Parts: sequence; structure tokens; C-alpha cells
Amino acid sequence: MSASITRLNPPALPDAAAAGYSQISIADAGRIACISGQVAWTRDGGPVPATLGGQAELAVRNAKAALAAIGATAKDLMIVRVYLVDLNETRLGELWPHVHALFDGEQPSLTGVGVAALASPDLQVEIEMTVRVPD
Repeated sequence: MSASITRLNPPALPDAAAAGYSQISIADAGRIACISGQVAWTRDGGPVPATLGGQAELAVRNAKAALAAIGATAKDLMIVRVYLVDLNETRLGELWPHVHALFDGEQPSLTGVGVAALASPDLQVEIEMTVRVPD
């Protein structure tokens, strides 16, 4: 039996589905994985891209690698938290296509958090995930 996550966007809440995520995600019983925030760091310690787009692309690549390591995909995402330095409408617009690439057509719950700084002064974005581990 495969695990499932039910997505809900109740009519009493803003229409999150129109923006590509869900207000509520309900997972069937099973194992849950908490994946630490993924940033624009490489395994070999390569340079951090200077642009938000470059960092978001690398953070999403790392997030997908973490999902793959536990046999999960975007359909297993329960909630994603995105931390963005200097969050504003322009930067959010630049980030959004990368978040959609991570979601791969799925609509997990999503929280965006504007922050003053991350673990290193050159980092601009961090992606944290809670995942229903597939059976």
C-alpha cells in the first residue's frame, strides 16, 4: 500500500492552490522525515553563487538530492519552509520559479519566512522540508 498525502484548500482560507501550494497537507500514518535547511553549498565546498537565482537553483538541487536519498519525491512533501534574506516582492518573484521546480507540479503546504541572515553571510535562501517517507 502506498502512502498518500491529502491536500486541502478550504474555501474559508485564501486560495493557495492558485499560487501553487496547499493550505493543509494531511499524511497517512507512517514515517516522517525532517530534512535540514538546504542552501547553496556544494559537497566539494565550491563557491556560493552570487545571485539569488543561482543560489535557489543549487538549494533546490540539494533539496531534491535529500529527497532522493530517502526514496522520496515532491509528491511526498508535507510542508516546505523557505527562508529568504531581505524578502520583498521582487526577490520573491525571482525565487518562486525555483520553488515550483522543487514542487514538480505538486502543491505541498508552504511557509515563507523573511530573515535578516542565514548560517553564512553570503547565503540568501534556505529550504527546509518535512516529508512523508514512502513505504
